Amino acid sequence: MNITALIAEDEPLLAEGLKQDLAALWPQLQIVATVGDGAAAFERTLALRPTVCFFDIRMPGMTGLEAAQSLAEDWPNDAPFPLIVFVTAYDQYALAAFEAQAVDYVVKPVQRERLADLVADGVQRRERGHRLLEDDRDAPAADVPHGAARRVEARNID
Repeated sequence: MNITALIAEDEPLLAEGLKQDLAALWPQLQIVATVGDGAAAFERTLALRPTVCFFDIRMPGMTGLEAAQSLAEDWPNDAPFPLIVFVTAYDQYALAAFEAQAVDYVVKPVQRERLADLVADGVQRRERGHRLLEDDRDAPAADVPHGAARRVEARNID
């Protein structure tokens, strides 16, 4: 399986540093896009359907939290929801991040050891998530709004 990622970070040096660290720790990960604002994160994630998204929280225009919430509402039913990891300098947003689909929350500056743990956990989550979604493919759809169903699926892969 091809593992892809999108990075949404408005500080170019931090985005490049994360990209380099991910390349060293997760060589099979392909970064398909790096964007600098939440609206672009939302649009490119919908278009590219990456396996995992690394979102900053505070970005120009739409925040990373708003982008994640919009993805949960608009995500197509024919693709697994991406794993969303918030990478931010603000620890006060942790609860809101997990409510917005986060599978992890990393406070900047990112320590390489912490990122290595996140990568190992992300690979395991993704594999379990694919199995869960494949097992549930033939099950009848629940009568819930699309975004609510996405939130349930995202939490089931934990």
